[in-house]
Amino acid sequence: MTDAPERLQLLWGITVFAGALAQLAAVITGLPSVVLLLAAGLVIGRSGFALVNPLQLGSGLETVVGLLVSLVLFDGGLKLSLPGEVSRLAVLRIVVVRLALALPAALAAAHWLAGLDWPLAAVFSAIVLGTGPTVVTPLVQQMRLAPPLGEVLEGEGLVLEPFGAVLALLLLELVLGGLHGWRELGLDLVLRLGGGVLIGASAGWLLTELLRRLPVDPSSGLRLQLSLGILFLMFTGCEVLLPESGLPAAVAAGWMVGRRDAADPAQLDALIRQLAQLAISILFPLLAADLSWGDLSPLGLGGVACVLVLMLVVRPLAMLLATAGLPLSTAQKVLLAWLAPRGIVTAAVASLFALRLDEAGVPGASQLQGLVFLTILMTVGIQGLTAAPLARWLGLVSGPEADSEAEAALEP
Repeated sequence: MTDAPERLQLLWGITVFAGALAQLAAVITGLPSVVLLLAAGLVIGRSGFALVNPLQLGSGLETVVGLLVSLVLFDGGLKLSLPGEVSRLAVLRIVVVRLALALPAALAAAHWLAGLDWPLAAVFSAIVLGTGPTVVTPLVQQMRLAPPLGEVLEGEGLVLEPFGAVLALLLLELVLGGLHGWRELGLDLVLRLGGGVLIGASAGWLLTELLRRLPVDPSSGLRLQLSLGILFLMFTGCEVLLPESGLPAAVAAGWMVGRRDAADPAQLDALIRQLAQLAISILFPLLAADLSWGDLSPLGLGGVACVLVLMLVVRPLAMLLATAGLPLSTAQKVLLAWLAPRGIVTAAVASLFALRLDEAGVPGASQLQGLVFLTILMTVGIQGLTAAPLARWLGLVSGPEADSEAEAALEP
């Protein structure tokens, strides 16, 4: 029988190979890479040949996933740009409306349709609140979505996904008895979000100042090493001081570096983007490998109905309210109403929370994880495969004329 070190080596080898093979298949077939990465994880994991079991990593799973997710969010923050007042207003209104509408709607659907009890349904509603920039960004790039609509979709995810993760953690602590009452939850939410953003912005400012003083020598690799060193130290420090605050901190740090001209962030973009893509290629198969069909079967048709309600009712209604009165075309509003896949942060949070619930002996942990992964499977699979044909049919595919028309449409 293979001993533990060899099993771990094989785990990483199979996971990285499966991710690379999925990316290659995406290039050859033209299918969305995120769909194939998810499928690769199902094949190598508990739902398929059981070649990879993420639980073999033990407590190291949380650390590895956290660091890789921070890299992906840092890359998203670097590229976070909302040109034009209408774009910024669109993101703000989408965030506010989805907080007001999607949270209670997901709570009710998870309880009444999927059968989760109220506390776990509340945790589910927070986990799936944010759309995944790790999924949206590859889709936007692959289908050449005309700007700035793609930036609005990415901005929504970069704001809501860290917020949802922090809120879900606090709701989990409330379920486990770590918090006492909604007042304490609200104060902790402000503290962890605000603290994370403040620490992240400070770390980003420090990094830009250090990068300014380094000679421009692409061959040395020092700029990348310094960036990763500060990012990982910032993230782990945030997680020790204020758990889950590392996610908003990573976005804030990337945003700060990307906004300061003196840092010349363009020189880092290519390498950071490649590393972020590598992180996505590892994380998706690794986390999907933990999914078992047995986790989904107890949900039955109620689980499917819950996700369909979120996709076909809640999301379109939220976008209808959020974009009312904005100078967006009908085609742009339709795509915003349809495209809302959940991504890596959602999967990571669900996996880690299920472990904590199991350790605490709380019933229903597997159903919670199963419903989250069912949401990911359906949104990534259905929306990922239909987004590009829909964008082409709506005339939203990028081109010289399409770019200028889209930008003109979003200017006040």
